[in-house]
Amino acid sequence: MNVRDKIKQLRELMIKSNVQAYIVPSYDAHQSEYVAEYFKCRQWVSGFTGSAGTIVVTLEDAGLWTDGRYYIQAENELNGTGIRLFRMVDPGVPSYTEWLKETLKENDMIGLDGRVFSINMVKAMEKELNDKKISLKIDLDLIDELWKDRPEIPMDKIFIHDVKYAGKSRSEKLTKVRNMMKTKGANYHLLSSLDDIAWLLNVRGNDVPNNPVVLSNILISMEECYLFINLQKVPNEVKLELESEGIVLRDYYEIENDLKKLKSEDSIIFDGDKVNASLYYSINNQARKIEDINITTNLKSIKNETEIENLRQCEINDGVAMVRFIKWLKENVGKELITEMSADKKLQEFRSEQELFVGPSFDTIAGYKDHAAMMHYKANDEIQYILKNKGLFLVDSGGQYLNGTTDTTRTIVLGELTEEEKRDFTLVLKGHIGLSSAKFLYGATGSNLDILARQPIWEQGLDYKCGTGHGVGFFLNVHEGPHRISQVPNEIKLEKGMIITNEPGIYREGKHGIRTENMMVACEDIKTEFGKFMKFEAITYCPIDLDGIDKDMLTENEIKWINNYHKDVYLKLAPKLTQEEREWLKEQTRNI
Repeated sequence: MNVRDKIKQLRELMIKSNVQAYIVPSYDAHQSEYVAEYFKCRQWVSGFTGSAGTIVVTLEDAGLWTDGRYYIQAENELNGTGIRLFRMVDPGVPSYTEWLKETLKENDMIGLDGRVFSINMVKAMEKELNDKKISLKIDLDLIDELWKDRPEIPMDKIFIHDVKYAGKSRSEKLTKVRNMMKTKGANYHLLSSLDDIAWLLNVRGNDVPNNPVVLSNILISMEECYLFINLQKVPNEVKLELESEGIVLRDYYEIENDLKKLKSEDSIIFDGDKVNASLYYSINNQARKIEDINITTNLKSIKNETEIENLRQCEINDGVAMVRFIKWLKENVGKELITEMSADKKLQEFRSEQELFVGPSFDTIAGYKDHAAMMHYKANDEIQYILKNKGLFLVDSGGQYLNGTTDTTRTIVLGELTEEEKRDFTLVLKGHIGLSSAKFLYGATGSNLDILARQPIWEQGLDYKCGTGHGVGFFLNVHEGPHRISQVPNEIKLEKGMIITNEPGIYREGKHGIRTENMMVACEDIKTEFGKFMKFEAITYCPIDLDGIDKDMLTENEIKWINNYHKDVYLKLAPKLTQEEREWLKEQTRNI
């Protein structure tokens, strides 16, 4: 079926179910950013392949809401489907709930699958739609009725993440969680987000592409920790280790019954942005409900010393792969056939040679020329470009290693540049240096610092329609909260040990896209009578292409920063390179 046929059949099911609208988000039953193929219902019904977006279908209209990373991609992929694009970050664009309120009649009903909506999303919709008496029917999985060849739920085995990498045992982590439960007045904690579960129990899986997590839920009491999982996924040796530390294994679907068994004297804490509506309504009404951010989310965001030291070594190995890739690319472009996809494949080969490598941390964004203007572009056989020895090639990629997760973007100069390309490259670098050089009073949040990266770009009347930085998990999800660097207000203080990216960019539709991204760790700097001051340390070790820089645009301090950064890159990577590679890297990291 094409998209128009799918929408037509969906409307027929909507009529049978007596709903006048149907909403399909991008989430799974755990509110994951990236999901297994089984949960890609929005992608299947709409044809839009970006990782974020929501489609709303009424009996006469259809719209897709997505953010600025995907505007260009969505315009292309929705063309001819009859689905309208709503640019949700743009001023004046209604949210899909506002649009539904305006579009539907009084007493109409909206259908959705409550397993893929958080309870907070459902409550917000109910509040918005209440004065028009529009109701929600949250037990409808209409896509499952249409999707005849729907993929199976993943069944890969889980495995233990060794404490020599994790730094803390699951028993230590559970003790911390229970102590914080006490302070919050809860004797139960429901965990549904997959990275929180993997971190807490030091287990990993392969249920979500590029994210080493496993489909599961956890219910923690003061005495026991119940792991709800498909038991066929747990090898015997893993089962024995978990049970030896008091982890009780239950079937994945038993959790709703256990939630119903809670008593009136029980208090359960959970994250309303992570727990799905179906699970929420399974909690016994007699139990006291405490909604708060998952206790584990804050704990895992601050990396321990073992994790940080492991990550430093991981970043060195990842940097070696990046150097070998950039060297190969620059020396061979124009001499042999290299496409966006073959370049990505070559990079993955270099990464796979590195110690403790497991797989990519996300689908590589490898965009040449105007393709790079699509922030989350993904090449395929039909649309990919052949690389030539001119212009800019953006590569945003990362690796999953047992000793860390990496995320690096470099915009590589393949040959002659226009004045505009060189100016934009330098403006992005200035923004990157501005944030990387920040010294800030403890208590600052990412939203306080975002302007440091944007200021040089704003001065030229330019902007990028996304955040500047995100947290990164440790052998976990490449995007991790609760901290971030963004214009969107964020109350999370930047703490010592938090890992965050620094990735300003400029994206000119039809021309080029430029991004420079390092991972950084937040560190303590100095203490004065005015308080404790913090700084960032770059822990991504990869040269920034000097051929793209207009030195005349840089200040003395910016030149000093790039020279010092490149000195560090060379010192870190040179011992792991061949003589020929060291000579090449020495030239790439020369003082300017």
